[in-house]
Amino acid sequence: MADLMSILSANYKAVGLTVPSNTPYVAVDPKLYEGGWSGKYANNKSFNITVSNVSGFRAKVHYQSDGTSKYQDVLIKDGGFRVGDTKFTLVQAGTALIKNVVSDPATGSTYLDQAYANQTT
Repeated sequence: MADLMSILSANYKAVGLTVPSNTPYVAVDPKLYEGGWSGKYANNKSFNITVSNVSGFRAKVHYQSDGTSKYQDVLIKDGGFRVGDTKFTLVQAGTALIKNVVSDPATGSTYLDQAYANQTT
């Protein structure tokens, strides 16, 4: 029972730290997002993100990195979107900040990989 309570407590604290955005969804310029994006994390692990079919504030995204491949329909808000545990934020035209939460299966700990991606196409 104690384990259940600690899990609930940890999730309650994590949810409380989430700050909701009050800005509405608005149409974005497809040229700023569409195409390929690539970069490398600090541990030299490379990643590729392909953004396609940008329409209004919706898009289709494919994220690939070190054996991980995720496909997802996303909503673009406040200059960014999420694909699983990965956050894409447009910094300026042609450059994006990528933040990826990684869980270590051996220890159960998590850490944040962060890198810049450049638009390749």
